[in-house]
Amino acid sequence: MSRPCWRVPLPQGAEPPYRVFVNGVPQTEGEDYELRDRELHFFRPLEKERLGMGRWAAMFFGLFGSYGRNDSVDVQYSASGRETVATGLDIIPPAPRRDG
Repeated sequence: MSRPCWRVPLPQGAEPPYRVFVNGVPQTEGEDYELRDRELHFFRPLEKERLGMGRWAAMFFGLFGSYGRNDSVDVQYSASGRETVATGLDIIPPAPRRDG
């Protein structure tokens, strides 16, 4: 049985070398993530906060801040011979397990 992974698709046109960061902390391929089919696969939980309309409005009007977990995955890469950075990439959580 395979273990759950959180997937982060690489930007279109991204070419190696890749430098990967989670919340500003450098990540190591093979230790922190694996590269598979143009996606980064993380085996530790990552989460991107989803804001509902009520929470967004409360933050907008300064009633309270946001304290939910909000991981940010950033990748430095080469594109058409130029070095570039993509920040706040999408995080795709593992599919829910189905017990048989």
